[in-house]
Amino acid sequence: MYVCVCNGVTERDIRQAAAGGCGGMTELTMRTGCGATCGSCVPMACELLDEAQREAARQAHDNVLSFRQISNAA
Repeated sequence: MYVCVCNGVTERDIRQAAAGGCGGMTELTMRTGCGATCGSCVPMACELLDEAQREAARQAHDNVLSFRQISNAA
């Protein structure tokens, strides 16, 4: 789905930017051009970026292994 018609930015582009560490709307605009022309896409782009950042953080957390601690006490 196109989010920014003016600059041809899709939902997938926004999700890829978030996965690549995009920190916010300003950076998203610099990376993709989203929101740089008329700005009507900014609310939806912010919402999608926030959602994608939460998903990326959740996936990063799921990739962490937890180990049970073993006591060294004799």
